[in-house]
This record gives sequence, C-alpha cells and structure tokens, in this order.
Amino acid sequence: MAFSNHERQNRDLRTPVSPAPEPSLGSRQTLFDHAVSLHIKAPDSPLPGYGAPYPDEERHRRRAPKRPRDYALVGADAAQVLREHFANPVASPDDLVDAFHDIDVPIHRNEHIIAAARATDPIRVRRTGRWLVRRSPDRCSAIIGLALVGVAGTVEDIPLIQTIGLLSDQFAPLAAWALERQDNGSMALLWLADRVAGWGRVYVVEALCRLADPAARDWLLRRPVDGDFLNGYFASAVAEVSGVHEAIVDPSVDDDLVDHAGRLLCVLADGQGMLDKSVEDYPHAAGVLGAHVRHLGRQEPTAGRFATAAMLAAYLSGQAVPRQLHGLRDAYMAVLDRDDWCAVARRAVRDGDEYLHPDYLQWLAKVGSRLGLRAFTASRRTDETRSS
Repeated sequence: MAFSNHERQNRDLRTPVSPAPEPSLGSRQTLFDHAVSLHIKAPDSPLPGYGAPYPDEERHRRRAPKRPRDYALVGADAAQVLREHFANPVASPDDLVDAFHDIDVPIHRNEHIIAAARATDPIRVRRTGRWLVRRSPDRCSAIIGLALVGVAGTVEDIPLIQTIGLLSDQFAPLAAWALERQDNGSMALLWLADRVAGWGRVYVVEALCRLADPAARDWLLRRPVDGDFLNGYFASAVAEVSGVHEAIVDPSVDDDLVDHAGRLLCVLADGQGMLDKSVEDYPHAAGVLGAHVRHLGRQEPTAGRFATAAMLAAYLSGQAVPRQLHGLRDAYMAVLDRDDWCAVARRAVRDGDEYLHPDYLQWLAKVGSRLGLRAFTASRRTDETRSS
C-alpha cells in the first residue's frame, strides 16, 4: 500500500505511550493512564466517547463549583491556590491533587493561571505541571497541570500533552494551546487532530489554522471537515489558510481533496450560525464551486458525493445566492441527473449506505424531490404508475 506524505508523518509522530499504566495514589487511576489504556486499543482514531467516563466520574457528579458571574474573574481562585502553593518552597506537587476540586477550573487558556505560573521559577512550574498531568487522578488538578506545562513546557513534553489531549472535550482545548506554543507545534497538532473529536477537535484545527504552517496544508486540504456540525466553527479559516481555491483548479487533483472541498463548501453554505464568514463572504466561492463541479463530473458516483452535490444545488437554488454564483446550480443538476448518479442515489435511499445515516438519506430524498432531481421524481412517478 502506498502512503501519502501526511500518512507517513502521522505514523512517525505516534505518541510513545506506556503499554503498562502505572498506579498512582493508591487505587485511583490517573487521567493520563486512562487515556493511555484507551489509546492503545485504537491508536489511530479518537477515543470512544471522547474518553468518557473518566476514572473520577463518581466524585465529579457531586461537584458543582460556581463560576464567577464576572467572566474576568474566571480562573482567579485557581490562580490563588497556585500562588499559595508556589510560595511554600517545600510544597510538593501531590499537595495539589485535590486542591482544585471545589474550585471552578477553566479548561481553556486563562490569564490568571498563566500569570501565577510566570511569577514562579519555570523549572518548578514545569516539574509540577508534568507531575499533575502524569499522576493526578482528579481531572481538575490534571487540567491545572496541563496549563502549567503549556506555560513552562518544552519540546520534551509534546508526547505528554498529546496523550492527555486525547481526552477531547476536557483536555484538548488546553493541549492545542500548549502544542501551538512549541517548536514544530503544527506536526504535533496534526497527530492530535486525527485522534480527537467534538469540541476538542475544533480547538486543534483552529490552532493549526493560526499557525498556517505549509507542512499542514495537505491535511487542511483533505481532513478537517468530517461531518460534525461543529465544523462550522473553523470552516472559513480552513478555506482561507489551506488555499483550496488554488489547489482545486489543478486538473490532476486527487479525489480526497475534491471530496473535502465539497464538504467544506456545504458547511460554508449552511453554517447554522457558527460561521464568521459564509459562502457569500468567501471571495473565492465561485472559483471553488466551479472547479468542484467540474471535478465532480469526472468522479465515480457515490451516495456521499450525490448528497454533497444535492446540498450545494439546493443552496444555489435559494433566493439570496450572489449573482456571481448564478449558473452553477445547472452544472450541479446536470451531474446529479446522470443515469449512473441517479442509480446510486436510489439504491442508497432504498437499501441504506454505510457512510450516511438513514435520517440523512430520507432528508436527501425530500430535498432531491423538491429540486426536481431525476433520481427521485422519476422513481416517484414510477411508483405512482404502479399503484394506479
């Protein structure tokens, strides 16, 4: 099997995790060891359930610290605990394990916590952060540890950050920030991007877009948009940073890039209020749509490609479509109405498809019928003839 450059890099950047988690603080499993044990079972994909439930789940069901009403004070209490801890020269990292349990702990970059860390010897901050990430059985202190590593960590901490970042929703936002600060951070982020989901993936992709490293362009052109509704938060940034408008005009472009461009356009067309920019605001919309539909006409029909094209045709049929996009609807309709494309769509709606949810297929049939697509109007007429 031939591997792309990105796939080779992805394998080479696999995190060196311990196959035998070490017990810590009695019988309480650490968050890090929990992530390791799940990652070993599926080393190239996100953890099931984003890593939930965590080992400390029972303790945190009863935990409900109040967040300050004033957003400017979020993290201040946690920062005060850190200042008091670091003021004691003989305090040990394990003193902090349960110190944050009844305090609101932010899971994002926080200026109060950063300031408390920067006011202390960076070696001690780094040592404390590493210990908490690696050995704490409580998510609150493990999160604080990750924030400390983000401030004072080195390139040696990348595997540690990546591993705890696999616990997507709770740890990936800070892990993305910590990796973004490291030399060659984009390569470390790419490894994590393929192994996180949900909100965690949003923060990782946004970090990659901010870095705009040319080494990440292949991935940004083919992988970020995966069908999650949260893709809308980073779609416009991916479109701009990846330079998809330049890449897709290449006549020899690969199917993965074309398919991803189609998914990206769908998100831009239907961002559900999450986008800072939509198709109307995207200056290269006409060029990317035109190139996409030309490539689409040369691709093998699949249910996924039919659904993408139908969604774009539906968008282009709307009343508020910019003038420069007029005419592209007919190009998409021409592809969708081909006999082989119609056959694929009818078969998927009738028998199901391994990649598309049944509810989505029913939606596709309704949209296709409303658009007057042959795949559905012809089959409906046939059914009506048979019933009469």
